[in-house]
Amino acid sequence: MPAKDFTHIQDWVFDLDHTLYPATSQLFSQLEVNMERYLMRELDLDQKAAATRRATYWRNHGTTLAGLMLHHNTDPVAYLDEVQQIDFSVLAPDPALRAAISALPGRKIIFTNGSRTYAENVTAALGLDNVFDTIYGVDDAGFVSKPAAEAFHTVFTKADLAPTRAAMFEDDPRNLKTPHALGLKTVLVGPTAPAPHIHHHTADLPAFLRKLRDAPPL
Repeated sequence: MPAKDFTHIQDWVFDLDHTLYPATSQLFSQLEVNMERYLMRELDLDQKAAATRRATYWRNHGTTLAGLMLHHNTDPVAYLDEVQQIDFSVLAPDPALRAAISALPGRKIIFTNGSRTYAENVTAALGLDNVFDTIYGVDDAGFVSKPAAEAFHTVFTKADLAPTRAAMFEDDPRNLKTPHALGLKTVLVGPTAPAPHIHHHTADLPAFLRKLRDAPPL
C-alpha cells in the first residue's frame, strides 16, 4: 500500500455506516427493522414484502429513502426521524480509530446517507466526537442520496473541497464511482471485492490510516 499516494491529501472524507464501524455491528440491523416496519405500515405490506421492497430500493436507488421519495413522495424528515430511533449503545468507543483519524493532516469530514444528527450520535458512541471538522448528512445534500452525482456535487461544494487533493473512504463500491471520476483518491473499506474505480482496499481502517501517516499503534 503506497503511502506516497496520499502525501498530497488535505481533505479526508469518510462514509459512516459499515465504514467507521464494522458491518457485524448490531446497529444497522436496527435501522433495517425500522425501515421495514415503516414500509409495512405506509405501503400496506407484510414483513417479507417489506424486506424485499427495502432491498430493491437500496439496490436500485442507493437508499430505501431515495426509492420512497421517488415512488411514494415520502417526507424524508419524518421518515428519518422515525427510522433512526435506535439504540446507539451497541457501539463501543474505538480509540485506535480515533488516534488514526486524528493523526491525519488536514480536514476530516463525514458524508453519510443518514442524517447529520444520526451521524453525530454514531460518532459519539464510537468515541469520535470532536475528531471531524464537519459532518454532512443526506439532509445537507438536499435529501439526494449517494451514489447520485448530485449528492457529491452539493456536499463537496459546501465543503469547498478540492477533489484532486482529497480521499474518500466507503464500504459501498457504488459510492466511490463519482469521487473517482472527480479525482479523489478512493479507498474501499470492508470485505467487498474492489472495482476498477477503487484505488485501495482495506479490511482494517485504523491500520490502513496508521500506515499512511505513521501514527503509532495504541
